[in-house]
Amino acid sequence: MQQKIVSTERDCIVRRVPNGDKQLIPEGEFVTITQDLGGNFTITWRGNMYRVDGTDADAIGRKPLKLEFSTPKDDKIEERQIYQALETVYDPEIPINLLSLGLIYRVKVEQSDHSVHIDMTLTAPACGMGPVLVGDVEHRVSMVPNVKKVQVNLVFDPAWSREMMSEEAQLEAGLFF
Repeated sequence: MQQKIVSTERDCIVRRVPNGDKQLIPEGEFVTITQDLGGNFTITWRGNMYRVDGTDADAIGRKPLKLEFSTPKDDKIEERQIYQALETVYDPEIPINLLSLGLIYRVKVEQSDHSVHIDMTLTAPACGMGPVLVGDVEHRVSMVPNVKKVQVNLVFDPAWSREMMSEEAQLEAGLFF
């Protein structure tokens, strides 16, 4: 993708790369879109790099990702919806979702306090995008009906390896022969 300067069309919460800190970019600011992968956007603004979630793409003049979940009739969290949300979170350097990459190790739903606890890993322990990916997971899972709290725990045991990827992901990445 060629870099493109755009003006923000509304206020937008973004996450700074690589530490994941949230920042508000006001409407009318000029930003440069530097990357469009997996439905999210990387931009630069005032000398810093930020990630715009695909659900907020309209803030930079792009078509937003719509996550739609049916609301359960009871007050419960539907685990399948958690997995649906996780399938929309992509590695920023490899446009493959975290589930297919094998980065999600455990999902535990606590109905009593409407929380979701997720153990996940990174493709490399020193991955600089770790905090941003954690923020992506927290943001997308928090969109599931009845979820009030999301806790993501980064773990590195067992260490991730490409064998943890689905066959489809290995094919897409050119690793499966």
